[in-house]
Amino acid sequence: MPSPVASIHQPSAPAQAASTTTDKQEKKLSVLESHGYYLGKSIGTGSYAIVRMAHSDRHDGNVAIKIVSKFSAPADYLKKFLPREIEVVKGLRHPNLIRFLQAIETTHRVYIVMEYAENGSLLDIIRKDQYIDETRSRKWFRQLVDAVEYCHDRGVVHRDIKCENMLMDAKWNVKLSDFGFARSHLRTKSGEFLLSETYCGSYAYASPEILRESPTSPSTPTCGPWASSCSRWCSAGCPSTTATTGSLSSRSRIR
Repeated sequence: MPSPVASIHQPSAPAQAASTTTDKQEKKLSVLESHGYYLGKSIGTGSYAIVRMAHSDRHDGNVAIKIVSKFSAPADYLKKFLPREIEVVKGLRHPNLIRFLQAIETTHRVYIVMEYAENGSLLDIIRKDQYIDETRSRKWFRQLVDAVEYCHDRGVVHRDIKCENMLMDAKWNVKLSDFGFARSHLRTKSGEFLLSETYCGSYAYASPEILRESPTSPSTPTCGPWASSCSRWCSAGCPSTTATTGSLSSRSRIR
């Protein structure tokens, strides 16, 4: 299987497999420590990855490290989606996008080191405050739109914009994160976007065109712009259509 991050960094394989769980943990820590990262608390979890905060000597502060297990991740994710995510994020630099710092691969895991957003997600804030006042909502929505426009100008489509993926840094600025579903190189030579027939993301933020299973383009008022608007709607304390309703009942609401 091709290496997900072979073009970025891959330390040599360990001479001997760890014999116990403790040995594996120590080996994992030694790999990160050799790059100046010291793991802290867990700040997120998924089906086959966890995200942990870490202190970085190199960056003189905290970072977030996404740890992907090769044992639990499916082959198509390791061969296709993970390399695509890394390829997309390493080329983006915008004040309202979570910044990619480094990728490290070992025999058993892939580590993606990213900027740390210490104030959680927009969803966390909505749950705590119930709604977002107009001043904050306007600021955060403008920052989100700036980030999405920056991506679209470079032919990159996020495809999973939602409150959970809008993180907040120390100064309460939006940092759009999680490019796991993102695609790049979607602009033609004439500047037009290619149509997509693949559904991904969350039903709660899906545009009518997506729910109708019509080919969509991020340059139209669907996809990113629609999902961004849903995020602002949620900020007002008005929940979007719940993802648990499923595609059939969601389509039935479309007029």
